[in-house]
Amino acid sequence: MLRSPLRRQYFIAASMLFLTQLPLPALAGFRVCNQTLDVVNIAVGNWDHDGWETSGWWVAGPNQCAEVIEADLSARYVYVYAQDVFRNPMFDGDTIMCVDAAEFRIRGKEDCLQRGKIAARFREVDTQNAKAWTFNIVTLAQ
Repeated sequence: MLRSPLRRQYFIAASMLFLTQLPLPALAGFRVCNQTLDVVNIAVGNWDHDGWETSGWWVAGPNQCAEVIEADLSARYVYVYAQDVFRNPMFDGDTIMCVDAAEFRIRGKEDCLQRGKIAARFREVDTQNAKAWTFNIVTLAQ
């Protein structure tokens, strides 16, 4: 079979397009993947050197992921809060931390209401001291 230069270029272009569509594994940090049919807004909390810090919002559509911490994880526990577009929590959590209605970065987790913030129940995620971790949001069976 003869291989024409045009056919070879087509094969290379098709291969490159295919490879760019493959998901890349997270090399470091904390990724939250939305495995529901809802669009979710994600906030994350963690111990940052000398105090608690929460930040948000990242948006993840159905079957999409958000890189919420891009550096190697430095703490064993990361705290996650997610809500749907109607501001309904996507799962239960036991740790109260502060969030805001708009994009935010908040130092401290105490006295949310007194500081004009919203108290939210974050779920503790044990990353087992890994440098990278993926947390999946799934739909609970009714």
